[in-house]
Amino acid sequence: MIRKKLAALRTPLIAALMAGATALPVMAESLADTMVSAYRHSALLDQNRAVLRAADEDVAAAMAALRPVISWVAEHSYRNTEGYDSRTTSLNLQAQVTLYDFGRSQFAIDMAKETVLATRAALVGVEQDVLLSAVQVYLDVRSSREQVELQENSVRLLSEEQQAASDRYEVGEITQTDVSLADAALAAARAGLASAQGTLEISAENFMMVTGHKPGALSAPPPTPRLPASVDEARAIAQRSHPLIKQAQRTAAAAELRVGAAAAERNPTITGTLGVGSSRGNSMQGNALTGYRDVNETTDSGSASISMQQTLYSGGRLPAAHRKAMANRDSARADLLNTSRQVSQAVGTAWAGIDVARAQIRSIDEQIVAAQQAYNGVREEATLGARTTLDVLDAEQNLLEARADKISAEAELQLAHYQLLSAMGLLTVENLQLGIPTYDPSAYYNAVRNAPYTSNQGQSLDRVLRAIGRE
Repeated sequence: MIRKKLAALRTPLIAALMAGATALPVMAESLADTMVSAYRHSALLDQNRAVLRAADEDVAAAMAALRPVISWVAEHSYRNTEGYDSRTTSLNLQAQVTLYDFGRSQFAIDMAKETVLATRAALVGVEQDVLLSAVQVYLDVRSSREQVELQENSVRLLSEEQQAASDRYEVGEITQTDVSLADAALAAARAGLASAQGTLEISAENFMMVTGHKPGALSAPPPTPRLPASVDEARAIAQRSHPLIKQAQRTAAAAELRVGAAAAERNPTITGTLGVGSSRGNSMQGNALTGYRDVNETTDSGSASISMQQTLYSGGRLPAAHRKAMANRDSARADLLNTSRQVSQAVGTAWAGIDVARAQIRSIDEQIVAAQQAYNGVREEATLGARTTLDVLDAEQNLLEARADKISAEAELQLAHYQLLSAMGLLTVENLQLGIPTYDPSAYYNAVRNAPYTSNQGQSLDRVLRAIGRE
């Protein structure tokens, strides 16, 4: 059922993302192109991929704890007894392995695996943030450019108004006050243009930071993705799909295992040891009556042992560690509940944002129609002397503000849709099907989970690392 609902949302989502690119010139960058660039350029994704690989190595380290530890010791000693020297050189090889630890090692392995899954979910969360940032900068650049064009048009119109006011003043139709009002309005429009140009430069810098290149021609945003039938359905999808919830679930599972591991620390440990060695030494043998002679000896030795060890009293350390693990488990459970609530709130907020933006656009459209009619009427009446220059400027300012508000509202509507996708856990390269190779979080894990040391495993790991470096 979950996959069917997700698939039902993906198809119109893909069509929405790609529709804008097909109807416009090839050179124009689409929203999908921007998201692809952000995904490939993101240093934040690279950082969190490295964090995931480090978590993968924790599984390898936990697996290695079940294997023998082989070590060697070379030693040379010198001894002087009553003026006679003796030297001994030895080489010992020892292997030690934990035979049974009553579950401690298995707890460590399971905790490391849960941590890996939590870290993978966190990586998906970062991917969503990166793609949402791409949407944000794309819309910011487009709306900033539209604002600049709007302000430039306003400057042109007000320049014409100022020239007309000057001409009418020359023939005595209006006063100097009317001319000054036109001059002030033109100066304000030029200041607004400068501000809009500055905002555009900032938006372009943000775009470059997210995508790695400066914004060129940007195509119109695609149609907004189709929404679930209701906000409750959106919340249900979010509870199943959101990476933060999955991360919190895995973290809580790891915390639960940590409680068991802390309890197992009180259990015995059975260890086996096997050693072989060889020593060679020279010494003086004999006595004062028979005389001393220099003797060289080589001795080979072997040993095997099995031992069981258990801590009977730790001064309260082990009980404290157990209680700490239980407290951390309770904290992880509470964090899971809080994360679930935050995700639900984010869905509701994004849903409300869509409704608000839609209502704003409808109202602004009506406002623009009325403001345009009012401006045309006031301007016509001003030519007949029934309206003042101030009336014309006020009407034009109202029209300008309405058009600027619509630009902002349309950008907010687009952004709110993608914020909803992010809140539902669907704003990923895979769900959007952007058509690019994605990072495989299991490739490195599969290469290192068994703590590779042999040449074949090492070569496999080298291939994985080279592949990661090329992405």
